[in-house]
Amino acid sequence: MRIEKLYPMTSARLMVIDLAATLQTAALTLSNPQIGLAVVSEEGGKAAGVLSKSDLIRHLTDREPNTSIETLMSRNIISCSPVDELQAAWQVMVENRIQNMPVLGVDAKPLGVLDIRDALKVLFEQEQLQEHMLANYIAGIGY
Repeated sequence: MRIEKLYPMTSARLMVIDLAATLQTAALTLSNPQIGLAVVSEEGGKAAGVLSKSDLIRHLTDREPNTSIETLMSRNIISCSPVDELQAAWQVMVENRIQNMPVLGVDAKPLGVLDIRDALKVLFEQEQLQEHMLANYIAGIGY
């Protein structure tokens, strides 16, 4: 299954903040329990980095009062595209120990955020369907 089929889920989790936004804006964006990652965009809407709840927590422990979003964000964006396979994206998330991965389109435009729980849910449902179809086939019921 391709990531694009999960558009309703991934688009609902998308939060984009401007590179010049304040830390308070970022904190308010990430205060939603359904949002684990904000995509930081530069002029033209291109993704410049990502900011997670963990990044904000690390900032609080550093106690740097004048830190900017640009300083806190991760510039090394681990992302997927709408045409990527869900299984492959899930494997990248596991290998990199990330819970949220931005879905980026042409020119690095943010389209959504894939949450590992959503990916696991869909992959599990696919496995259940295949198991059901195989059981019906073996039983002679057909597909």
